[in-house]
Amino acid sequence: MSIWVGAAMLVAVFATSTISGIFGMAGGLILLALLLVILPVGTAIAVQGAIQIIANGSRAWLSRDYIDWRILGIICMGLVVAGVLLYLLRYTPDLATVCIAIGLMPILVWIPKDWLALDASKPHHAFVCGLVGGGLNLAVGVSGPTIDIFFIRTQMDRRKVIATKAAAQVISHAAKVVFYWGAAMVLSANEWAAVALAAPFAIAGTSAGHWILQRLTDANFRRWTRWIVTAIGIFYLARGISLVI
Repeated sequence: MSIWVGAAMLVAVFATSTISGIFGMAGGLILLALLLVILPVGTAIAVQGAIQIIANGSRAWLSRDYIDWRILGIICMGLVVAGVLLYLLRYTPDLATVCIAIGLMPILVWIPKDWLALDASKPHHAFVCGLVGGGLNLAVGVSGPTIDIFFIRTQMDRRKVIATKAAAQVISHAAKVVFYWGAAMVLSANEWAAVALAAPFAIAGTSAGHWILQRLTDANFRRWTRWIVTAIGIFYLARGISLVI
């Protein structure tokens, strides 16, 4: 990794952490897209996971008073089941599948509430959230839009949504790093040092996003989340299709 690529990654980490700090997702989608340009799929997913642990961890810490620990515990149970199933299947990701799967995710945020009335505050819904969202995070590297449909339609305010999702993502990204540990080991010590250097940039970006979030209304939070995730999804879908044809 050249010094210019490393510098660009640090800027990207700050910018994407700021976006995630505001909307609770989208930043990880953008960061993974950039990493997939310079790294093999499994390695990119592991590196993105390591960086997102820091970004989500700092966001969860800043909003720790709003975390719903009951919901978090049930989501984690679903994640464990998903991880075991993927391990038994000996799942290995490929670039086209990852891009197409991520590109299709934004469809979920446009489904009318009456069609798919999911609510993470309900125990069985929270378990499915962990199973499906956690499974997708392990399989393709991100799952923000999938997890979002379980939270965006609850009666929780934006701060509780952001905090609980961030805590769940910390655990999910940690599981991802473990799942792709072998792929991550292809990186040199210097490259991992660059990833470690990204930590303060992730925390700074998260802090900036948290500051903006406090000044954003619930209505604008939900509206902008949909449009930003959709735009990112279109990019991923176009790239995935281009790899197939």
